[in-house]
Amino acid sequence: MEKLITIALDGPSGSGKSTIAKKLSNTLNILYLDTGAMYRATALKALKLGIDTFDETGVNTFINNIDLDIKYIDGAQHTYLDGEDVSDKIREPQVSMAASNISSLKPVRLKMVDMQRKIASGTSCVLDGRDIGSYVLPNAEYKFYITASVDVRADRRFKELKLKGHNVDFNALKEEIEQRDYNDKNRDFAPLKKADDAVEIDTSYMTIEQVINKVLSYIK
Repeated sequence: MEKLITIALDGPSGSGKSTIAKKLSNTLNILYLDTGAMYRATALKALKLGIDTFDETGVNTFINNIDLDIKYIDGAQHTYLDGEDVSDKIREPQVSMAASNISSLKPVRLKMVDMQRKIASGTSCVLDGRDIGSYVLPNAEYKFYITASVDVRADRRFKELKLKGHNVDFNALKEEIEQRDYNDKNRDFAPLKKADDAVEIDTSYMTIEQVINKVLSYIK
């Protein structure tokens, strides 16, 4: 039986970890699990129900029975909520902040982590998030902490949203990213942190290919 491997990529919003994770999965021909999409879908559910994404009591009314599914179609991950493909909806700006809020709630993280561990236990995969190496998969074979400066991350997100037709203000976007960083690093349960045995890579002035090659140099 082929040996299973797990690769954990952690880091703040906009550091490039999702892009790196997708390319790694293609290069190594293993599964990519976008954990952030799972939190975004949970946030979207709360928004649809009119529940404040900081309201743990309100979120508890649906989290244990949430109809959330991850499917892979033509090599791409699609996120389904209540049977609907919400892969595009969960990328809208208002969902991004809501996802940061709701992911700080312990019952949400427990539910998502349970789902993620079950997927990772049965197949070789690469996961990206905030606490993959430190909490979700502490025994992952390879761990990386992908980071970049706030200005670079805000610029990347600004360009991405503009390409999608969203009218965004750079300074407001930068403030939102700084707030998300604060939320992620200061939540009580499983905060954003670099695992002790993770390799840190600052992608601020690196191309995607350079980052991929650096990650692969450790895996090979």
